[in-house]
Amino acid sequence: MSRRGNCYDNAVIESFWHSLKVAMVHRRVFATRSRAESNIFEYIEVFYNRIRLHSSIGYQTPDSFDAAYDPSAVG
Repeated sequence: MSRRGNCYDNAVIESFWHSLKVAMVHRRVFATRSRAESNIFEYIEVFYNRIRLHSSIGYQTPDSFDAAYDPSAVG
């Protein structure tokens, strides 16, 4: 990452933020901040890392991709 605000410098995280906002934030109203935090945490830890297939890593989940290199990484 080099220049502030340049999405091409940090395309991977910008793509993640886009996915998160589309799936969890846009057009949703959370009753409390705590509810928002727990829903976003669940999206990232359960869906995004364990279920969602990522094209940049050969249509695998991040957990399965990590496990291919270090079987003790997923537990």
